[in-house]
Amino acid sequence: MPGADPRYVRYVALGDSQTEGLGDGDDTTGLRGWADRLAEHLAQHNPGLEYANLAVRGRLARHVRTEQLAAALALRPDLATVVAGVNDLLRPRFDADEVAGHLEAMFAALTAQGARVATLTFPDIARITPLARPLSPRVTALNDRIRQAARRHGVTVAETSHHPVVTDPRLWSPDRLHASPLGHQRIAAAVAHALALPGSDDTWTHPLPSPATPSPTGWNATVAELRWAAAFLGPWLGRRLRGRSSGDGHTAKRPHLLAVPTPPGACSES
Repeated sequence: MPGADPRYVRYVALGDSQTEGLGDGDDTTGLRGWADRLAEHLAQHNPGLEYANLAVRGRLARHVRTEQLAAALALRPDLATVVAGVNDLLRPRFDADEVAGHLEAMFAALTAQGARVATLTFPDIARITPLARPLSPRVTALNDRIRQAARRHGVTVAETSHHPVVTDPRLWSPDRLHASPLGHQRIAAAVAHALALPGSDDTWTHPLPSPATPSPTGWNATVAELRWAAAFLGPWLGRRLRGRSSGDGHTAKRPHLLAVPTPPGACSES
Protein backbone atom coordinates (compact mmCIF):
# COMPACT_ATOMS: atom_id res chain seq x y z
CA MET A 1 0.00 0.00 0.00
CA PRO A 2 2.32 2.77 -1.21
CA GLY A 3 1.79 6.04 0.58
CA ALA A 4 -0.04 4.45 3.49
CA ASP A 5 1.11 5.09 7.02
CA PRO A 6 -0.56 2.36 9.11
CA ARG A 7 0.02 2.13 12.83
CA TYR A 8 1.21 -1.19 14.18
CA VAL A 9 0.73 -2.46 17.71
CA ARG A 10 1.80 -6.12 17.56
CA TYR A 11 4.45 -7.56 15.22
CA VAL A 12 5.09 -11.32 15.10
CA ALA A 13 7.86 -12.97 13.05
CA LEU A 14 7.65 -16.61 11.91
CA GLY A 15 10.45 -18.51 10.24
CA ASP A 16 13.76 -20.34 10.51
CA SER A 17 17.37 -19.40 11.27
CA GLN A 18 17.41 -16.28 9.11
CA THR A 19 14.47 -14.78 11.03
CA GLU A 20 15.91 -16.01 14.33
CA GLY A 21 18.98 -13.95 13.47
CA LEU A 22 21.84 -16.39 12.86
CA GLY A 23 24.85 -14.53 11.52
CA ASP A 24 24.00 -11.37 13.48
CA GLY A 25 25.41 -11.95 16.96
CA ASP A 26 25.77 -15.36 18.58
CA ASP A 27 24.15 -17.64 21.13
CA THR A 28 26.35 -16.23 23.91
CA THR A 29 25.83 -12.50 23.39
CA GLY A 30 22.40 -12.90 21.78
CA LEU A 31 21.09 -12.87 18.22
CA ARG A 32 19.69 -9.73 16.64
CA GLY A 33 18.77 -10.38 13.01
CA TRP A 34 16.64 -8.66 10.41
CA ALA A 35 13.31 -9.20 12.21
CA ASP A 36 14.66 -7.54 15.36
CA ARG A 37 15.98 -4.71 13.23
CA LEU A 38 12.63 -4.34 11.49
CA ALA A 39 10.88 -4.25 14.87
CA GLU A 40 13.24 -1.47 15.95
CA HIS A 41 12.43 0.49 12.80
CA LEU A 42 8.71 -0.01 13.42
CA ALA A 43 9.03 1.10 17.04
CA GLN A 44 10.48 4.45 15.96
CA HIS A 45 7.12 5.32 14.39
CA ASN A 46 4.84 3.14 16.52
CA PRO A 47 5.39 3.93 20.21
CA GLY A 48 4.35 1.03 22.38
CA LEU A 49 4.92 -1.57 19.65
CA GLU A 50 5.15 -5.13 20.98
CA TYR A 51 7.17 -7.78 19.15
CA ALA A 52 7.46 -11.57 19.28
CA ASN A 53 9.87 -13.75 17.29
CA LEU A 54 8.80 -17.40 17.02
CA ALA A 55 11.48 -18.45 14.51
CA VAL A 56 13.72 -21.44 15.22
CA ARG A 57 16.77 -22.47 13.22
CA GLY A 58 16.67 -25.60 11.08
CA ARG A 59 12.90 -25.57 10.61
CA LEU A 60 11.34 -26.64 7.33
CA ALA A 61 8.29 -24.77 6.05
CA ARG A 62 5.97 -27.47 7.39
CA HIS A 63 7.56 -27.13 10.84
CA VAL A 64 7.06 -23.36 10.80
CA ARG A 65 3.40 -23.94 9.98
CA THR A 66 2.76 -26.68 12.55
CA GLU A 67 4.88 -25.25 15.36
CA GLN A 68 4.52 -21.47 14.98
CA LEU A 69 1.27 -20.57 13.21
CA ALA A 70 -1.13 -21.33 16.06
CA ALA A 71 1.05 -19.42 18.52
CA ALA A 72 1.25 -16.48 16.11
CA LEU A 73 -2.52 -16.38 15.65
CA ALA A 74 -2.99 -16.44 19.43
CA LEU A 75 -0.88 -13.27 19.66
CA ARG A 76 -3.24 -11.52 17.21
CA PRO A 77 -0.61 -9.55 15.30
CA ASP A 78 -1.54 -6.65 13.07
CA LEU A 79 1.77 -7.25 11.24
CA ALA A 80 3.42 -10.62 10.64
CA THR A 81 6.40 -11.75 8.58
CA VAL A 82 6.58 -15.30 7.23
CA VAL A 83 9.91 -16.40 5.75
CA ALA A 84 10.77 -20.07 5.26
CA GLY A 85 11.80 -22.52 2.55
CA VAL A 86 15.59 -22.35 2.31
CA ASN A 87 16.03 -25.41 4.51
CA ASP A 88 13.60 -27.25 2.23
CA LEU A 89 15.65 -26.23 -0.83
CA LEU A 90 18.70 -27.95 0.62
CA ARG A 91 17.00 -31.30 1.21
CA PRO A 92 17.36 -34.14 -1.33
CA ARG A 93 13.59 -34.33 -1.79
CA PHE A 94 12.22 -30.89 -2.56
CA ASP A 95 8.71 -30.15 -3.77
CA ALA A 96 8.17 -26.45 -4.52
CA ASP A 97 4.38 -26.88 -4.53
CA GLU A 98 4.41 -28.56 -1.12
CA VAL A 99 6.65 -25.90 0.43
CA ALA A 100 4.63 -23.07 -1.09
CA GLY A 101 1.47 -24.76 0.14
CA HIS A 102 2.65 -24.47 3.73
CA LEU A 103 3.60 -20.83 3.20
CA GLU A 104 0.24 -20.09 1.59
CA ALA A 105 -1.63 -21.71 4.48
CA MET A 106 0.15 -19.32 6.84
CA PHE A 107 -0.53 -16.34 4.56
CA ALA A 108 -4.23 -17.29 4.45
CA ALA A 109 -4.65 -17.79 8.19
CA LEU A 110 -2.87 -14.61 9.20
CA THR A 111 -4.50 -12.34 6.63
CA ALA A 112 -7.95 -13.83 7.42
CA GLN A 113 -7.43 -12.72 11.00
CA GLY A 114 -6.72 -9.19 9.83
CA ALA A 115 -2.90 -9.10 9.94
CA ARG A 116 -0.83 -7.43 7.29
CA VAL A 117 1.67 -10.06 6.15
CA ALA A 118 5.06 -9.66 4.49
CA THR A 119 7.48 -12.20 3.04
CA LEU A 120 10.46 -12.15 0.69
CA THR A 121 12.00 -13.95 -2.27
CA PHE A 122 15.38 -15.66 -2.09
CA PRO A 123 18.58 -14.97 -4.05
CA ASP A 124 20.03 -17.68 -6.24
CA ILE A 125 22.25 -19.69 -3.89
CA ALA A 126 24.59 -20.56 -6.77
CA ARG A 127 25.58 -16.88 -7.05
CA ILE A 128 26.88 -17.13 -3.49
CA THR A 129 28.09 -20.74 -3.41
CA PRO A 130 29.14 -22.18 -6.80
CA LEU A 131 28.79 -25.73 -5.50
CA ALA A 132 25.07 -25.05 -5.09
CA ARG A 133 24.50 -24.51 -8.82
CA PRO A 134 22.13 -27.54 -9.11
CA LEU A 135 19.78 -25.77 -6.66
CA SER A 136 19.18 -22.74 -8.93
CA PRO A 137 16.01 -24.14 -10.56
CA ARG A 138 14.62 -24.88 -7.10
CA VAL A 139 15.11 -21.27 -6.00
CA THR A 140 13.40 -20.00 -9.15
CA ALA A 141 10.47 -22.38 -8.71
CA LEU A 142 9.96 -21.48 -5.05
CA ASN A 143 10.19 -17.74 -5.68
CA ASP A 144 7.57 -17.99 -8.44
CA ARG A 145 5.19 -19.83 -6.13
CA ILE A 146 5.78 -17.40 -3.27
CA ARG A 147 4.80 -14.51 -5.56
CA GLN A 148 1.67 -16.33 -6.75
CA ALA A 149 0.55 -17.22 -3.21
CA ALA A 150 1.27 -13.71 -2.00
CA ARG A 151 -0.88 -12.19 -4.75
CA ARG A 152 -3.79 -14.44 -3.84
CA HIS A 153 -3.76 -13.25 -0.21
CA GLY A 154 -2.61 -9.65 -0.50
CA VAL A 155 0.78 -10.42 1.07
CA THR A 156 3.59 -7.89 0.63
CA VAL A 157 6.72 -9.33 -1.03
CA ALA A 158 10.19 -7.87 -0.56
CA GLU A 159 11.90 -8.78 -3.84
CA THR A 160 15.40 -9.51 -2.64
CA SER A 161 16.05 -12.15 -5.30
CA HIS A 162 17.34 -10.22 -8.30
CA HIS A 163 19.29 -7.18 -7.07
CA PRO A 164 23.05 -7.66 -7.68
CA VAL A 165 23.99 -6.40 -4.21
CA VAL A 166 22.33 -9.38 -2.47
CA THR A 167 25.19 -11.63 -3.54
CA ASP A 168 27.95 -9.31 -2.33
CA PRO A 169 29.98 -11.62 -0.03
CA ARG A 170 30.06 -8.92 2.65
CA LEU A 171 26.32 -9.44 3.16
CA TRP A 172 26.88 -13.12 4.03
CA SER A 173 28.42 -14.91 6.98
CA PRO A 174 31.29 -17.36 6.34
CA ASP A 175 28.86 -20.30 6.02
CA ARG A 176 27.27 -18.55 2.98
CA LEU A 177 23.81 -19.60 4.17
CA HIS A 178 23.11 -16.91 6.75
CA ALA A 179 23.31 -13.16 6.37
CA SER A 180 26.04 -11.19 8.08
CA PRO A 181 25.07 -8.26 10.34
CA LEU A 182 25.25 -6.00 7.28
CA GLY A 183 23.13 -8.49 5.35
CA HIS A 184 20.51 -8.54 8.09
CA GLN A 185 20.44 -4.73 7.95
CA ARG A 186 19.73 -4.90 4.23
CA ILE A 187 16.96 -7.50 4.65
CA ALA A 188 15.28 -5.37 7.32
CA ALA A 189 15.51 -2.35 5.05
CA ALA A 190 14.10 -4.34 2.12
CA VAL A 191 11.05 -5.43 4.11
CA ALA A 192 10.55 -1.93 5.52
CA HIS A 193 10.66 -0.53 1.98
CA ALA A 194 8.20 -3.15 0.68
CA LEU A 195 5.84 -2.21 3.51
CA ALA A 196 6.30 1.49 2.68
CA LEU A 197 7.24 2.25 6.26
CA PRO A 198 8.14 5.85 7.14
CA GLY A 199 11.87 6.39 6.83
CA SER A 200 12.36 3.56 4.29
CA ASP A 201 13.57 3.81 0.71
CA ASP A 202 15.34 1.75 -1.95
CA THR A 203 18.90 2.42 -0.80
CA TRP A 204 19.07 -1.21 0.34
CA THR A 205 19.31 -2.14 -3.37
CA HIS A 206 22.40 0.02 -3.90
CA PRO A 207 25.91 -1.45 -4.10
CA LEU A 208 28.01 -1.18 -0.97
CA PRO A 209 30.10 2.03 -0.89
CA SER A 210 33.50 0.42 -1.39
CA PRO A 211 34.31 -2.46 -3.76
CA ALA A 212 34.41 -5.98 -2.38
CA THR A 213 37.64 -7.94 -2.27
CA PRO A 214 37.95 -9.71 -5.64
CA SER A 215 36.72 -13.29 -5.57
CA PRO A 216 39.46 -15.91 -5.85
CA THR A 217 39.97 -17.48 -9.26
CA GLY A 218 41.56 -20.64 -10.62
CA TRP A 219 43.29 -22.83 -8.07
CA ASN A 220 42.64 -20.35 -5.26
CA ALA A 221 38.90 -20.56 -5.97
CA THR A 222 39.05 -24.36 -5.79
CA VAL A 223 40.89 -24.24 -2.48
CA ALA A 224 38.35 -21.76 -1.10
CA GLU A 225 35.46 -24.04 -2.09
CA LEU A 226 37.13 -27.06 -0.53
CA ARG A 227 37.72 -25.18 2.71
CA TRP A 228 34.11 -24.04 2.78
CA ALA A 229 32.89 -27.59 2.14
CA ALA A 230 35.05 -28.96 4.96
CA ALA A 231 34.05 -26.27 7.44
CA PHE A 232 30.31 -26.00 6.71
CA LEU A 233 28.98 -28.43 4.11
CA GLY A 234 30.50 -31.50 5.76
CA PRO A 235 29.00 -30.86 9.20
CA TRP A 236 25.63 -30.04 7.61
CA LEU A 237 25.62 -33.33 5.69
CA GLY A 238 26.69 -35.16 8.83
CA ARG A 239 23.66 -33.86 10.71
CA ARG A 240 21.38 -34.93 7.87
CA LEU A 241 22.82 -38.47 7.87
CA ARG A 242 22.29 -38.71 11.63
CA GLY A 243 18.75 -37.35 11.37
CA ARG A 244 19.74 -34.30 13.38
CA SER A 245 18.91 -30.61 12.90
CA SER A 246 20.70 -27.43 13.92
CA GLY A 247 17.49 -26.54 15.73
CA ASP A 248 17.45 -29.59 18.01
CA GLY A 249 17.05 -28.35 21.58
CA HIS A 250 16.29 -24.79 20.50
CA THR A 251 13.08 -22.88 21.11
CA ALA A 252 11.86 -19.46 20.05
CA LYS A 253 14.04 -16.68 21.44
CA ARG A 254 11.11 -14.28 21.96
CA PRO A 255 7.88 -16.30 22.23
CA HIS A 256 5.89 -13.56 23.93
CA LEU A 257 4.99 -10.04 22.86
CA LEU A 258 7.39 -7.61 24.50
CA ALA A 259 7.93 -3.91 24.15
CA VAL A 260 10.63 -2.82 21.72
CA PRO A 261 13.18 -0.17 22.70
CA THR A 262 13.81 2.48 20.08
CA PRO A 263 17.54 2.67 19.34
CA PRO A 264 18.75 5.47 17.07
CA GLY A 265 19.25 4.52 13.42
CA ALA A 266 17.96 0.98 13.87
CA CYS A 267 17.76 0.19 10.15
CA SER A 268 20.72 2.27 8.99
CA GLU A 269 23.98 0.67 7.91
CA SER A 270 26.98 1.20 10.11
